Amino acid sequence: MMTGDTLFNKSIGRTDFIGGSFDEIIKSIKDKIFKYDDNIVIYPGHNSPSTIKSEKLGNPFVN
Repeated sequence: MMTGDTLFNKSIGRTDFIGGSFDEIIKSIKDKIFKYDDNIVIYPGHNSPSTIKSEKLGNPFVN
């Protein structure tokens, strides 16, 4: 699954730009990305791939 600049390996996209919202990106990740099976591999726009499970358990921004 391509997550672009929304969800990275142990990080999230920037929300400090005009129109950005920390609350909205977290809601999007939890409601739209984390609904998929834990074994799904994510391919972020930057950094290395990860899995849904790994991000649920180890991403400090969404825990």
